[in-house]
Amino acid sequence: MTGEPGVTIKELPAELRPRERLLTAGVQALSNAELLAILLRTGTRTESALDVARRLLSGPEGLQYLAGATLEELQEQKGIGLAKAAELKAALELGRRLAAFNLARTVIRNPQDVAGLLLEEMRYLDRENFRTVSLNTKNQVLGIDNVSVGSLNSSLAHPREVFKDPIRRSAAAVILAHNHPSGDATPSQEDINVTRRLVEAGRILGIEVLDHLIIGDGRFTSLKERNLL
Repeated sequence: MTGEPGVTIKELPAELRPRERLLTAGVQALSNAELLAILLRTGTRTESALDVARRLLSGPEGLQYLAGATLEELQEQKGIGLAKAAELKAALELGRRLAAFNLARTVIRNPQDVAGLLLEEMRYLDRENFRTVSLNTKNQVLGIDNVSVGSLNSSLAHPREVFKDPIRRSAAAVILAHNHPSGDATPSQEDINVTRRLVEAGRILGIEVLDHLIIGDGRFTSLKERNLL
């Protein structure tokens, strides 16, 4: 597709350029699109980096799209090659690790505490993501780890993969969580069956499975509260 070249960031007034705004107003003053444009650096023949950033964020998922998209999916976007896709995923992973670091010593007292950590991030994902929240003996969060992506079943939620990170973190207990892209947080029979198998595996390993949360769109279900563990 051809067209006339669009306005580049260099052609924008200095006070509207993302980098200059970062220097003068501070990073917290920048919009998501402006921050993303700084990472992208360049646009396409017809779009500035800011235009590309706005386009990437224009869908209903917004920033969550970038968090859930694979390298291959990012490269399908106009203006995003392998290098830019890799840089974006690296930046997002650093942010995720920083967020996980800041979770240190967060105490989990009830399912609502877990939902507070996961709900906003997981509610918009377009595929099922299965995660573990590792806890110490005081129910303080040691870390949140992604186990698998795809429909939840016994192969994707194999004990070997589920407990790998909790064992590495020397966790005393773990809380399981996965999202339903449909937005419906009702647990399926497969969810219940998989959970019970993992509870038994946890007993053998000496890591208690305290709960399994099903994340929907703005809602969640605790299998423990439903007496389904």
